[in-house]
Amino acid sequence: MEKLVNQTNLKNYYSGKKVFITGHTGFKGAWLSLWLNQLGATVKGYALAPAYESALFQPIVSGSMFESVIDDIRNKEKLQTEIHNFQPDYIFHLAAQPLVRRSYKIPAETFEVNAIGTANVLECVGHLQNPCNVIVITTDKVYENKEQDILYNEEDNLGGYDPYSASKACTEIVVSSFRNSFFNLNKINEHQKSIVSVRAGNVIGGGDFSEDRIIPDIIRALQKNETIEVRSPNAVRPWQHVLEPLGGYLLLGGLLNDHPSIYSGAYNFGPNPNDHLTVKALLELALKSWGSGNWKDTSDPNQLHEANLLKLDITKAKEKLQWLPKLNATSTINWTMDWYKQNTSDQFAYTLEQINQYMNL
Repeated sequence: MEKLVNQTNLKNYYSGKKVFITGHTGFKGAWLSLWLNQLGATVKGYALAPAYESALFQPIVSGSMFESVIDDIRNKEKLQTEIHNFQPDYIFHLAAQPLVRRSYKIPAETFEVNAIGTANVLECVGHLQNPCNVIVITTDKVYENKEQDILYNEEDNLGGYDPYSASKACTEIVVSSFRNSFFNLNKINEHQKSIVSVRAGNVIGGGDFSEDRIIPDIIRALQKNETIEVRSPNAVRPWQHVLEPLGGYLLLGGLLNDHPSIYSGAYNFGPNPNDHLTVKALLELALKSWGSGNWKDTSDPNQLHEANLLKLDITKAKEKLQWLPKLNATSTINWTMDWYKQNTSDQFAYTLEQINQYMNL
């Protein structure tokens, strides 16, 4: 099988192209911005200011690697101005309220940012005169989770127990509506716009400092020589390194540019089935990689609901895109922990090194 996620193929798609990224100040957005910069794309980012001090985003700004606009995707007038002035060939929409537990605190805002914010982006796309491919990033949590040992595929019912998951399922409906109503494939020659949605598993990697995520929680505790507190050690997730889904997004965007009618739709990106791990298994591999540390189970029967069992079926991405995960669970965790072992001054350079290493696998 041809290795489509590699430097040569991706450069052919993105070198010299204009790429607009919403959410570029976040964890995944920063990695994607740097990767596209490596591929020779002209990048413009639009997002809120970073919530945490970032070893990835700050060098981007100080180095003027690309244009960065700090604003809210709910500000539709400003968003439309920035997109229109840039005239992008591609848009990667990552901006979101991305945290499950936080969604319980700000449920209405979560729906507003994730669903209405996406509608704002797509409405702005409708005003573009040039061809444009749009990749909307949602989540593996868009599915109606039956808490059973099954792999969810792209045809399964959408749903969502918590506000975050439900808001992302709404985002998928927004994407489908705009695709049917304004960017219908039957009229692709007229509007020249293509839209896909991508659903990734639980993404880990260097540079994530968010609250209530397992790797940042582990790193903060290890750096303070504290015991790691774990809410749900038996929960199962489709863990994957951040470069895995990002490579899938980039590949899909390029293929979409060549054959929009063939590649339109929704796609899952996750690990192979045998790399779905419990939180406990991930934790033990992380501590082994780090070389020290301990943890304790702080489960509370009254804690906020989070999915306990979630697995993804990635058959469609494998067969239709020829996309395959390159890193197994152990490598994923080792790559992640190795990033945090670097001195702060070296983390940015190490990020670029990991991107190049991944493309050459």
